[in-house]
Amino acid sequence: MLRLTELKLPLDHPPEALRAAILQRLAIKDDELLRFSIFKRSFDARKKHAMLLIYALDVEVKNEAALLKQFRNDRHLMPTPDTTYRFVGQASEPLASRPIVVGFGPCGIFAALVLAQMGFKPIVLERGKAVRERTKDTWGLWRKHTLNPESNVQFGEGGAGTFSDGKLYSQIKDPKHYGRKVIAEFVKAGAPKEIVYVSKPHIGTFRLVGVVEAMRHEIEALGGEIRFVQRVTDVLIEDGAKGKHIRGVVLVGGETLRSDHVVLALGHSARDTFEMLHTRGVFMEAKAFSIGFRIEHPQSLIDKARLGPNAGNSLLGAADYKLVHHAKNGRSVYSFCMCPGGTVVAAASEPNRVVTNGMSQYSRNERNANAGIVVGITPEDYPGGPLAGIELQRKLESHAFVLGGGNYEAPGQLVGDFLAGKPSTQLGSVEPSYQPGVHLTDLATCLPDYAIEAIREALPAFDQQIKGFSMHDAVLTGVETRTSSPLRITRGEDYQSLNVKGLYPAGEGAGYAGGILSAGVDGIRVAEAVALNCLGQTTPVLQT
Repeated sequence: MLRLTELKLPLDHPPEALRAAILQRLAIKDDELLRFSIFKRSFDARKKHAMLLIYALDVEVKNEAALLKQFRNDRHLMPTPDTTYRFVGQASEPLASRPIVVGFGPCGIFAALVLAQMGFKPIVLERGKAVRERTKDTWGLWRKHTLNPESNVQFGEGGAGTFSDGKLYSQIKDPKHYGRKVIAEFVKAGAPKEIVYVSKPHIGTFRLVGVVEAMRHEIEALGGEIRFVQRVTDVLIEDGAKGKHIRGVVLVGGETLRSDHVVLALGHSARDTFEMLHTRGVFMEAKAFSIGFRIEHPQSLIDKARLGPNAGNSLLGAADYKLVHHAKNGRSVYSFCMCPGGTVVAAASEPNRVVTNGMSQYSRNERNANAGIVVGITPEDYPGGPLAGIELQRKLESHAFVLGGGNYEAPGQLVGDFLAGKPSTQLGSVEPSYQPGVHLTDLATCLPDYAIEAIREALPAFDQQIKGFSMHDAVLTGVETRTSSPLRITRGEDYQSLNVKGLYPAGEGAGYAGGILSAGVDGIRVAEAVALNCLGQTTPVLQT
């Protein structure tokens, strides 16, 4: 099999044109091309009036060796890389102590799934509810102003990624192609097959619900156990001659589960668990994260600016964007978690606090585009130790709750008024999508002064890239504080905590991922480390 890259065709090409283009590019006859499949499809939007689709293809031909020799100096034709996932080991007999996975978001799902596929029968402990019950509780906040602190956008089966755009792309280095394993498992569980090859795959919230359930059923069928409404309140740490070692966990009802291998796939909002781990002496450190607002525009404005006359083309879908501005005060402002044709959602997990996030369905056909417009901050901005970032988040979220009216409505402001430094009193042409509602006010006190200054400078700069971005009627909604974990539960090269052996910090909450795909990849890596440790191996024996 050969990998052919950078094959370009017009956006509106007929299906048969792809085969013809391969034949022409390789200078072969039709009967010499046995079959082909699309590995990746993206588009080049630099020339909006002549937009091109760009293909990477896997092709099978009659005489591979001859073609490779003929195109030996062509970097766009090479043998197809082997991206097959191979397990690092297999449990041959039941373990005396089954591995425990704490958290059932993307990282916990893939850690548990891969452990189960290797025969280790993990026990998963999720503080929230199963995904369909959790969905009802989440709608309780959005529609009835009622927050369930244990079942919401942050906690429950599927993690925070369930109520998101379902984006499945990342900029992480992935030399072992774990991302392909993540995508393949999603497709097997019912995700659209196109996520295998489109350049920016996404699933959307409603489809993720069924996908997550299917993956849970596979884990259970392989001997794994998933237990919902099981919050971990303590960890059992033994201090021996060779240092500290995890020996199990304690659940909210007082039950103790023994294990020598505990994966912490907590998610970035498990603040009470972070505090417990800190009290128990588990090493952690503050890390950088970002704070800001959500911004909403008409999706049609973004489509026109990004796609020009091709706006509305079904192959392209709703347009997205990625923006960065380096402000004069030294701060970086950037767009985060852009959700085309989506909604701004209430993402609070603690009473009397307001947090925003973004979400899209698979169709991405809602009227507004939204994204976080956030400012990077570092531990120098919130000194005080590993938990100081959490305290800053809480302070900002509590203030947003008050500014929003004290009923989980979010404080909002028109972009034009924000730039002019005056409160908003009525909406314009953009109807905000946040539920349970937006309370218009002045957002200037929602964030530190340096962040407000940087965002006020960035918005007109972004308008130079996307005409209309700083339009007066665009809506800012506050606050966006959960961009990533504000701390890192530091681990070594063996994926174990620096000072507690057998404890495996993983995913977003531990500071090692950002998004569904990278969290899933980290879950696989940690599962492999757990398996090797259980088997007493230091190097994998790859299974065919």
